[in-house]
Amino acid sequence: MFFAFGVFLAMAGYAQRWDNYLPDNTNVRLNETNLPIVFLDVDGNMIDRYERITAHMKIIDNGDGQLNYADTVAHPDQRIDYDGYVAIRYRGNTSFTSSDKKPYSFRTLDKALEDGGVKTKVKILGMGKDNNWAMLAPYSDKSMMRDLLAFELSRPWMDYAPHGKFCEMILDGTYYGVYIMCEVVSKGKKRLNLDDPGEQGDELTGGYLLEVDRTDEETYTSKYHPVSKTGTQYRWKYINFQYKSPEYDEMTDSQLNYIHGAIDAMEDAFAASDYTDPVNGYAKYIDVQSFMDYQLAQEFAHNVDGYRLSCKIYKHRESVDDRFKLVLWDFNLGYGNSDYYNGWRTDSWIYQNNDLLNQNGDSQLIPFWWYKLNKDKNYTAALKARWAAYRRSNFRDDRLMNLVDSMATVLTSNGAETRNSRAWPRWGQYVWPNEYIASNYEDEVAYLKSWLTDRLTWMDEQLGYDPTALLTGDVTGDGKVDVADVNAAINIILKVKNSQDYPGSADISDDGKVDVTDVNAIINLILRS
Repeated sequence: MFFAFGVFLAMAGYAQRWDNYLPDNTNVRLNETNLPIVFLDVDGNMIDRYERITAHMKIIDNGDGQLNYADTVAHPDQRIDYDGYVAIRYRGNTSFTSSDKKPYSFRTLDKALEDGGVKTKVKILGMGKDNNWAMLAPYSDKSMMRDLLAFELSRPWMDYAPHGKFCEMILDGTYYGVYIMCEVVSKGKKRLNLDDPGEQGDELTGGYLLEVDRTDEETYTSKYHPVSKTGTQYRWKYINFQYKSPEYDEMTDSQLNYIHGAIDAMEDAFAASDYTDPVNGYAKYIDVQSFMDYQLAQEFAHNVDGYRLSCKIYKHRESVDDRFKLVLWDFNLGYGNSDYYNGWRTDSWIYQNNDLLNQNGDSQLIPFWWYKLNKDKNYTAALKARWAAYRRSNFRDDRLMNLVDSMATVLTSNGAETRNSRAWPRWGQYVWPNEYIASNYEDEVAYLKSWLTDRLTWMDEQLGYDPTALLTGDVTGDGKVDVADVNAAINIILKVKNSQDYPGSADISDDGKVDVTDVNAIINLILRS
């Protein structure tokens, strides 16, 4: 009932003007779009930052390549992706306080809160079934793609990276612009597949999700301090771990004692003089590759909030994997978007940023582990090798630029970016903390691509990667060595790429396996050629 009336109001130009952080321009009309449409209805009630209220959500998504229509009366046969209740509130710290366009956190419900509604897991826009979701609100990030860019780039390398989809949102009949419907970093079979911790034995050892962040929630404070670029301690600055899952008030004394002890053991290992020992050093307590991938993601984005805020750290049960791992979140200030703490630079390491943070009186500094890791020659050697693997894969120049272009096309091909910019006009205007003030969307995307190119060049120099060097055995030039290269090599040798004698596979004998029989077959083909 709310939707038909709300859409009618929006189409007729009679959208009501209550103060749910309305856009600057409330007269933007959405007729059709290539993006999913999210209708959110709170029936005129105020959305709160801390307490959730009931809302009704309906999502229209006719699928990739299809248009979605806001007038559901004129277009009654559209595909409804979700139609039900949610418990919603505003979310975020600086993304809330420093942006006119507010992000949301919501839980999917079986019925309204007032009727005793409880959380229920659902699929949204093809993403895995869960009940915990976010609608990110790109505002200072005028490209609107920085968060998704970071997640997509890290997906092949990390155990988990959040999925997200661009959409357009109408709240109580008013067009609010482009949002990102996004998975939240949380427990769940389709997310961090963590068991609930028990009270003893193996069950007590996992799973736990924490976050290095501020002290605006209940925290565990490390007994160690952040350090300067030269390793000197900042004794009046602290490292704080927020409890995310389970939350603090859900944890027993046994669980609190266990996870505190696990954090202490990890940090004790980093603080020890023999911290690089392969058996009893830090590698016993952390998944080194996970930390490496996290570092490369933060450094490539030159994310000023990296390491010290929204740094999500988790731990499985001992029987699964007893080491701490990391997962990404919050990149809207990355990739050259920040004019503070030198976020715009392409020629420095963020993990060394504590001196600048401290000079500016910031309370949240980067944990000392990153300093120790990057003093370990074995770690830095592995980091260089990992960066080379990235650069031969989806971090290759052409693939990276194609990804940016494809995201830009999604946002511009049917006017979503134009509508968003009409609702929130800010081209040519400074929006905290922009380093570059673009005149239009094409200008913003061009700046982003230029920044990415400069960052790649600098990191290649620092990490010893030569983008012009060929990978031995990479005949196809796709950045990896696999069966496709064997096939290509055979084609080159035999010069029979179109020959009926050669099936186009290393399985020359066509018996379902590649073995010495195929070697003999190759020799016979060469002799015949």
